[in-house]
Amino acid sequence: MSYKVAVASSDGRVINQHFGRSRKFLIFEITDQSRWAFLENRDNVPPCSSGEHSEDDMERTIDLLSDCSIVLASRIGPGAEQKLSLRGIKSYSVPYLISDTLDKLVKFNKNKNNQHSVR
Repeated sequence: MSYKVAVASSDGRVINQHFGRSRKFLIFEITDQSRWAFLENRDNVPPCSSGEHSEDDMERTIDLLSDCSIVLASRIGPGAEQKLSLRGIKSYSVPYLISDTLDKLVKFNKNKNNQHSVR
């Protein structure tokens, strides 16, 4: 089953944006064939600015990503992490190269699926 991953990045190479401050999310699809591909950019109104949090903007950001299974950001605060989790979206703070992180995610899920099929 394919699924979407949202990535908080300003340059398209590195996961370098805090979830609450990201002005855009790159959306990738991980396919059934254990491959990943870029789908689109999604512009976002950051829910955090100047140390303040907007609950309305936080909800809009999560709505924007509601079709994604996973969110990757350089940092994700506990409040955002909890709200994402309540919507069934996994979130990870991983300030690394996008390509390396997606490759590892594909490999992890492939290994996980192989373990389930053996039992």
